[in-house]
Amino acid sequence: MKIREPILADSWYPVNPKKVDEFLAFASDAEPTAPAAIAPHAGWFYSGKIAARSVSCLKRDADTVVIIGGHLPAGAPYLFAEEDAVRTPYGPMFVDTELREALSKKLKGRSDVYQDNTVEVQLPMIHSFFPDAKVLWVRFPAAISAFEAGIALAETAGTLGRSIAVLGSTDLTHYGVNYGFTSHGSGKAALDWVRNTNDAGFINAVLKNDPPQVLACAEKHAACSAGAVLGVMGFTGCRGGLKSELLEYGTSADAEKPNVPQSFVGYASIAWKQC
Repeated sequence: MKIREPILADSWYPVNPKKVDEFLAFASDAEPTAPAAIAPHAGWFYSGKIAARSVSCLKRDADTVVIIGGHLPAGAPYLFAEEDAVRTPYGPMFVDTELREALSKKLKGRSDVYQDNTVEVQLPMIHSFFPDAKVLWVRFPAAISAFEAGIALAETAGTLGRSIAVLGSTDLTHYGVNYGFTSHGSGKAALDWVRNTNDAGFINAVLKNDPPQVLACAEKHAACSAGAVLGVMGFTGCRGGLKSELLEYGTSADAEKPNVPQSFVGYASIAWKQC
């Protein structure tokens, strides 16, 4: 059996399962009814609590949890982890190879041989809340075709009789000198603009179910992995009777209060729930 080994354990998230359990304890009473959600993918110190809000609300009866990552530009291929399992602090978590092969064939996917955080940082949370489920690691490009790929995911899972929960992985505005984006200066004024304008515009586009506007906002630096969000939107659009809801918002600057750092990143937890 080929296992995909982690590259971020003990730096971006705890490697000890007891430490993971302790970190996630606050979310243990969440209502797990959402078929899909969006979560950030920074180190847990910065965005872990917000990500856990998303993961903990996913419906627990899923056979497979699909994690859609990003960091891919328009025109890039769909990428799938081709290992049989992924390693988390709890041990190996098996990959749904049947769903992977069927969806990869539809999307003409390629092997994800690259190092990337968008999926890996979600795996310990997924394995904690879904100890008996399988997982699918996939990354979608930031293009409207990702919305269509989300539809293909829903159709493929239905054909296979697979009950799935879907988590889209994206961070929001990367602002400051570290990211080469300082259009609104620095300090509190810049942070307010990121919170109330750039990130808010992207979040509102998601809540209004507007894929073209999601892409337009992402092109203004409002999201690093818009393809993951579009994939979730395509998937949820096939189900009907669902409404997206902002669960929590924050930035990495929150961890450094009262000072505003030179560079910071926005994070959001959004879930799709029954109307």
